[in-house]
Amino acid sequence: MSFESSIAARIGAACLALALPFAATAQDAGSFDLQLNAAAGTTAGSCRLTYVAANQSELAFDRTAFEVGVFDADGAVTRLLVLEFGALIAGKTKILQFDLGETPCESISRIVVNDVAACTQPDGTESGFCMSGLVASSRTAIQFGI
Repeated sequence: MSFESSIAARIGAACLALALPFAATAQDAGSFDLQLNAAAGTTAGSCRLTYVAANQSELAFDRTAFEVGVFDADGAVTRLLVLEFGALIAGKTKILQFDLGETPCESISRIVVNDVAACTQPDGTESGFCMSGLVASSRTAIQFGI
């Protein structure tokens, strides 16, 4: 192998080594879609909220949970609560319902994701992906977002 070939091979190897972390990041890219899908009153006068959580990434999570703030019709925060979504493997969609006791749906103007309460990967490490990849939407009259 000539001197020039040896240098070219080393430069190529160095470029490949630098590119690998970016390739892994691109592979992990995706989104964590959280949709407020339905809001319906219960016979007890509560609001039953149906959420669809879709892990549209290549990452698996043993525990996912979000802290949300609930606003009344006047724009005042009436509650801070944690919604537990549990484990979500890569590509998994999960549907969950939460009842807001003594809160009619008509009294809720919006719900805001305040923070991530848990985004734990199988090895026990916390991931920032649940917030950085979060896409929030609503199919109801209640606004839902970040």
